[in-house]
Parts: sequence; structure tokens; C-alpha cells
Amino acid sequence: MTYSAIKSRRISVPVKVGHVTVGGGAPIMVQSMTNTDTADAEATAKQTAALARAGSEVVRITVDRDESAKAVPHIREKLDRMGVNVPLVGDFHYNGHTLLNDHPACAEALAKYRINPGNVGFKEKKDRNFSMMIETAMKFDRPVRIGVNWGSLDQAMLTELMDQNAKSSEPLDVREVMHEAIVQSGILSAERAVELGLGKDKIIISAKCSEVQDLIAVYRALAARCDYALHLGLTEAGMGSKGIVASTAALAVLLQEGIGDTIRISLTPEPGGDRTREVIVAQEILQTMGLRAFAPMVIACPGCGRTTSTTFQELAQDIQGYVRDRMPDWRNNYPGFETLQLAVMGCIVNGPGESKHADIGISLPGTGELPAAPIFIDGKKAMTLRGENISEQFKAIVEGYVKGRWG
Repeated sequence: MTYSAIKSRRISVPVKVGHVTVGGGAPIMVQSMTNTDTADAEATAKQTAALARAGSEVVRITVDRDESAKAVPHIREKLDRMGVNVPLVGDFHYNGHTLLNDHPACAEALAKYRINPGNVGFKEKKDRNFSMMIETAMKFDRPVRIGVNWGSLDQAMLTELMDQNAKSSEPLDVREVMHEAIVQSGILSAERAVELGLGKDKIIISAKCSEVQDLIAVYRALAARCDYALHLGLTEAGMGSKGIVASTAALAVLLQEGIGDTIRISLTPEPGGDRTREVIVAQEILQTMGLRAFAPMVIACPGCGRTTSTTFQELAQDIQGYVRDRMPDWRNNYPGFETLQLAVMGCIVNGPGESKHADIGISLPGTGELPAAPIFIDGKKAMTLRGENISEQFKAIVEGYVKGRWG
């Protein structure tokens, strides 16, 4: 499912992360990260399973101390017992070299290691610590993500580039120098890993910023200067609609240009909020752009003065919930159902036309219209629904269509 407007996708070196392929023309992968204390193996396994069931194809967990490193193999075992085979990525900062060396069971249970070149070590310790992590990756045949973040950028590199820029006859804007520092940090670290013996097919680069235009500029430069697989994400995107809008604005531009092999939407959850929301947002970005299909799409009009009744809103909400509830069973029995498109429209203006464009559409009566709801299937009017149980009738039609088309 790819729209012709996306001219050409950047083809990177493919990387295997557990059973998942990142890059090399593989479908753009969705990932997420837990926010539990990893040392609490039970809570982390439960949240990981929830993220995986929501559609996260890789899940990253924090590994920050001995207790969390010891818990990782138990988390893997718990997930395996639950039948959740999602690859686990260890997120390391400052002491990753020590934790991986001291806890080989942790290193083996993880499918990938995230290394931040900005805090893997400082001065003479930097290369030693980085090398230790790369050697562990080679020992266990694991890929790594070189995860640059502008909030923890290598200050020595940034200072050097700033000094060089100050001496230049045509100095760049300070922000451009920072962009260059981010790009160089990722590429030079990847090249150092290759020098140490790690294959290019074991390396993914990310270069996260929290401002949309910075992120776009950095990834454009990365894509032009290397063929490593790239992980996209706007870091510290924020909470609620702000985080969703900012992430979508940044990633949509890059994805449209064919840049990106895997994505994460870094949303700040509301207190007690559902962590899986960021997975759903990532899926919806890819699906609405025509890059992947994860779930049937429910198209619904926004409503206006012609639709003073809440009937179509209630039906749209009911059908959206029904589709989500039926997805586990449909996924097991009806491969391909993800491309299903449903339309729930509120009046006669755009209702019939929009319904004809969907696989199944219903055009509800607007204010003052006859109490009848025509149903369109594959572009043709099939029947008209009336009565108090239109929702249940429509669900039955959808169920029959799914079984008939993909059964």
C-alpha cells in the first residue's frame, strides 16, 4: 500500500533485530519503550506485552543498574511464557559497557543494544567503553543503535566544531553547527564500530531532536551521507495533541521523502495514561500516509448544522470500538483485513459519495432528511437500513464482508 506521490524510498542496509528486519526496503517498523522500573520484571513484562499487542514490533527497556540488568532475562522468560516474542532492546547510558560485561545473561536476552555516543564515556574512557559495548555486540551477534540525542550531545565534538566555525571566513549559524555535530556523532560512531569489526548490517542510527525543523534538517543530512538504517523520532515531543502534532509534522515530511526505516512517537503520557497510545499514533501516521496497513480505517465526517443529531457520531465511535475489539480474531483468521475501509457519514451532501469510495459505507440521515440509511458495498448501493438497531445491522454487514473477502 504505497502512494505514487512517495517517489522513491531510501534503501538502507538491512538489519535483523530478533525476527524483525529493519531497513533494506522492509516495511517501516513501529517501536515503543516501557516506562516501568525494569528491575520490576513483572510490571515491565506486562507493559511490554501490552505494547506488543497494540502493535509495537520492537520494545525498548531501560537498563540502568545491576538490578535492571539482572531482571532482563526474567522479563524475556515471562514474555515467552505469554507467547509474546517481541524483540527487546536495551537502552544504555553511562554504564552500559559495565552492565553488559557483568551480566552476560542480560546481553544474551536482549535483541539489540542502544548506545548513546554522547554519554558512553568521556575523554580517554570514551573509546574504551564504546569498544567494550561493540565487542559484546559481536560476541552475542547483536545489532546496535547508535542513538544520538541533542540533549546529551558529545560536548567535546560540539566545542571543536564551534571553534572551527568561529575561525571560518564564512561561519555557519550556530544551529547549523549543532546539526553537523549530531550528524558527525552518529556517522563517526558507526564507522568506529565497523573498524572494530561490527558489520554495517548490525548498525542503526538515530539522531533525535525536540524541534521539528532541526529534526528534518539532521535526518536529511544523515540520509544523504550514509546508507545505515535510520530510526526516526522527535524526542521529548510532549503531551497530548501537542506531542502528536509535532511528531506527525516532523516524521511525515521525512517519510514522504523516503527517509526512515523504523519510527517511535515519544509521547509524554498523562498521569495513569495508556502507554500504548504512542503505538497507535505511529501506526496511524504510517497508515494515513499509505505506507502500511495495520487496522481497518473508519472514515467519518466532522458534522455540521446538517447533522444536529449525535447518531452518526455515536455510530462512528461504536464501529471504531467494534473494529478494535474484532482485530485479534480477524488477524488470526482473515489475513489482509487491515486494508478494509469503512465510512460513517452524517448526511446526504457527501455521505453517498464518500461511502462509495469505501469498501463499506453508511450514509445516515441528516437534520430533516428521511429516517433511512443507505449502505454502499464496493461502490454500489446494496440496501437501506432503518430502525433502532442500525449499529448492530451495520456490524453484521461488516462481519460478513470480512469473512467473505478475506476468509
